[in-house]
Amino acid sequence: MKVKTTRREFFGVTAGFAASTAYGLAILADPASAAAESVGVKSGDLPDLTIKEVKVYIADLTGYRSLNGERGEIVSIVTESGIEGNYTLGNRNPTTGWVDWAKSALVGKSLVDLLPVLTSTSGLRGSYGFNGQRDGRYQGGSTFRRMAGRGNGSAFDTEAVGGGLVTRGGGQWPNWYAAAADVCLWDILGKAVNRPVYKLLSGGCGSSKDKIMAYASSTHHPAIEDYAPDVLKAKSEGFKGYKIHPGSGEHTKGTVIPAYVGHMEEIKQVRQAAGDEFMLAHDPVQMYNRYEAMKVGRLLDELDYAWFEDPIRTTDMNGLIELCAALSLPIHVGEFLYSISDFAEYISKGALDVARLIADNVGGISGSMRVGLLADAFGLECTPHNWGNPLDLAVHFHLELALPNAAWFEVPYPPELADHPLFKVKFRPDQDGYISAPTAPGIGYPIDRDALDKRLKRIDR
Repeated sequence: MKVKTTRREFFGVTAGFAASTAYGLAILADPASAAAESVGVKSGDLPDLTIKEVKVYIADLTGYRSLNGERGEIVSIVTESGIEGNYTLGNRNPTTGWVDWAKSALVGKSLVDLLPVLTSTSGLRGSYGFNGQRDGRYQGGSTFRRMAGRGNGSAFDTEAVGGGLVTRGGGQWPNWYAAAADVCLWDILGKAVNRPVYKLLSGGCGSSKDKIMAYASSTHHPAIEDYAPDVLKAKSEGFKGYKIHPGSGEHTKGTVIPAYVGHMEEIKQVRQAAGDEFMLAHDPVQMYNRYEAMKVGRLLDELDYAWFEDPIRTTDMNGLIELCAALSLPIHVGEFLYSISDFAEYISKGALDVARLIADNVGGISGSMRVGLLADAFGLECTPHNWGNPLDLAVHFHLELALPNAAWFEVPYPPELADHPLFKVKFRPDQDGYISAPTAPGIGYPIDRDALDKRLKRIDR
């Protein structure tokens, strides 16, 4: 008998989550004052947080294989007091002309005024583009169509999943320009008060979390037989969980079989190799139709997998509702949702069990916290997506540390995939399977300036 609690049942207990959600949202409304209060000073005592300069460092990343489309562009926002915030551009989406956008949107304005509104959204569905018009530097969903090579109706099409929201700060939602700036501003704020960003966010955890359990997140291997050795290797390296990203679902030798049938064999082999008590998950990245997803999902239930991620197209809301109702394990959805209003709709209709997010898509750190706290208000987990370069992983790590409803740190596997020539940090689990929180202020993983100097091609100003 199915025992999973429904979203409607959660509605009856939302009052219990309202306090932490309201507290977290209050901090997002006035982050500078909250940051100042955290170190016992008034906001007027903070360094001058007026934006003086914006630029982009262009580095030569020859020999580096990016996991998220990065092209060697590192944003720099500098305040009048000399504090610099950084983030990488091009994380999954081209962000051409960022400097021109930032000069108009940021320079001469104070972080105190910018941060509360830059990536906020009312949740109302708006017209497409900037005030209803397309902007030459950014084309929203059409960018995804060009990248994905799919037509209308693809989950990569932001128009199809509620894109084009107009934010209170002005502009289009999703807005990867503003999202990158938002991360930089939080980096600056943390440095201004000498505290890591997660300690400023206060999603209900305060500073009680200082580490997160790590799981290995596989690449898409070509053969069924590749996965069992992979999970055993990850387990031997201290990871406490493993997520399958299935490939073509074919044996190394033999006749061609349907991909989902091959994936079911992978699921069985991985469970047998890992043992009954090891955490396992499965993420086909929207690969299945409803029938295939139900067949695979029932096997995942039988073998006690921890979750089933993006089983079908995110645009197939009715199919997701059906899967959530029929399967016992949680259905993770949200990497292809681009606004808080979309998450609200999917939660209220029972189209997801766990809210998964990509910070770049939902407004950087500020927007991600709003999504995470929304999920928490309904008693649902939130699982930020860790897949990319060190700064990308770091941003999501701060969210996981701050949110009361996040418990796992996803590490691309093998972990060397996330190592970067411009950063010294290497994300590896400790002997107990945890990744420890950063202790340096701001994002906490500074650029290796010597390495940047050696690879620097130019600076766009």
